[in-house]
Amino acid sequence: MPPRHHEIHKSQHVGWLRAAVLGANDGLLSTASLLAGVAAADAGRGGVLVAGMAGLVGGALSMAAGEYVSVSSQADTERADLARETRELAAAPDHEHAELAGIYVARGLDAALADQVATQLMAHDALGAHARDELGLTETGAARPLQAAASSAAAFALGAAWPLALAAVVPMGTAVAVITGASLAALVGLGALAARVGGAGVARGALRVGVLGALAMGVSSAIGAWFGTVV
Repeated sequence: MPPRHHEIHKSQHVGWLRAAVLGANDGLLSTASLLAGVAAADAGRGGVLVAGMAGLVGGALSMAAGEYVSVSSQADTERADLARETRELAAAPDHEHAELAGIYVARGLDAALADQVATQLMAHDALGAHARDELGLTETGAARPLQAAASSAAAFALGAAWPLALAAVVPMGTAVAVITGASLAALVGLGALAARVGGAGVARGALRVGVLGALAMGVSSAIGAWFGTVV
């Protein structure tokens, strides 16, 4: 029996990387923007910290709830597809065999070999073969709502903790500049890391996050400063 060959590909990181990067990026950017806006309005350190903590907790819970609902819907769809495929395999196995063989022919096998492959795979695990090759479902890519919700909430809170910690220690006179500058640097680093792990261009990933982050924090600071002068 030949040894099993296992390779780790960049696409295997997509599931957890998406949740982690989105959560940390949202936590860092939204909290930094919130803190910069409140600080620019001269709310005082107490008001800034209360707003930041509320943003961290509310944002983390919102991310968790949203991710849970989204991934649960995906899981429901996957279960429904598998249930339908199970019924079809029981009701019309010959049709399902022909369908699977047709998939392999479309991928480049000749008809005889495709028929043989379909026969052997269905004898081993008919539902698994159809789930993988007809529906595109795999064990590694299966939807896990609780895992997605927990990782998103944790990532959001971790990202939000950085600007909140800065707001707790820096002089209020320099809070806007320090929070936005340090948070922007962290955003650029996060974008570069995500791009590197995902196999994409590091400079492009860092620039994309940096530009959008600077825009969000700049607008929030300007609105906060304007609001502080009229209230």
